Amino acid sequence: MIKNAFAAMVAVILTAAPWASAPVQAQNYPSKAITLVVPYGPGGSTDLLARTLAQRMSESMGQPIVVENRSGGGGMIGSDFVARAAPDGYTMELGTGATHGIVKFTTKALAYDPVKDFTALTEAVQVPIVLAVHPGVPAKDAKEFVEYVKRNPGKISFGSSGTGSPHHLSGELLKQVTGIDMIHVPYRGAGQSMQDLVGGQIAAVFTTLSTALPQARGGKIRILGLVESQRQTSAPEIPTIGESVPGYAMPRSWLGFFAPAGLPAPIVKRLNAELLKALHAPDIRAKLEAAGMPVAGTSAEDFAAVVKNDIEMYGKIAVAAGIKPE
Repeated sequence: MIKNAFAAMVAVILTAAPWASAPVQAQNYPSKAITLVVPYGPGGSTDLLARTLAQRMSESMGQPIVVENRSGGGGMIGSDFVARAAPDGYTMELGTGATHGIVKFTTKALAYDPVKDFTALTEAVQVPIVLAVHPGVPAKDAKEFVEYVKRNPGKISFGSSGTGSPHHLSGELLKQVTGIDMIHVPYRGAGQSMQDLVGGQIAAVFTTLSTALPQARGGKIRILGLVESQRQTSAPEIPTIGESVPGYAMPRSWLGFFAPAGLPAPIVKRLNAELLKALHAPDIRAKLEAAGMPVAGTSAEDFAAVVKNDIEMYGKIAVAAGIKPE
């Protein structure tokens, strides 16, 4: 009888062990270096944000935050790596609306689910997108641009950073709302499209505010409006497209942090707190906003809701535009 009772007690302990260990792991977290995956190459807004926050968080958390660039597949390779990592708080990703939204409608054999395979941590910054035109285009706002395109159906092209990107869908939504006929020209990145816009090889581009602003202030291009529904405090003089084209508004573009699905709640809370503390540090906030990335900083729950809502909105635009998964 004693032997049986002892065996039963051991069985209970073994069964409870995995559950009991979670609070202990969270209490000792972090006890080693944390890997922060950037699913794009070095340079650019994602890399700048990742490395800026990694340095500050390393100091705050007492362990190194190691930035690892895993580029390829439009961000899918790095995202898939994080989706498959252990949910222990030692692997994070800096994702985008493309890697955790639009990709769902452009990739037929997507290896991960943007919602089910990740734990949302926080929306870190916004990455506003604008419609910019060459100075030779006779339009001072989005309404005049639409009228110009209507006078030249099928003759005006707009550039973007690639098919299925938020920039591309911004142009497609303008076509859907106004009924205009303009041609999409996908580029490999924002730099090349901006170069062609300045050179007059293309009439218009949808690109990030941070990419367009220096050229606009130099008089080389003209910014007609923001694709989001609200003006930016960093550039309050720039109207939204919706102010002159009723019914137009894109989901805001963002960069946000994710971990693998199943991350314990105490670690989610710790990482969210550390990310927000770094984002709202006055020097970091000033640096990011000067680079055209207004700080957001949300709860994990609010960010998860943003991701789900954006997927729904992007899906409607992609379907209406006839974009097929490849």
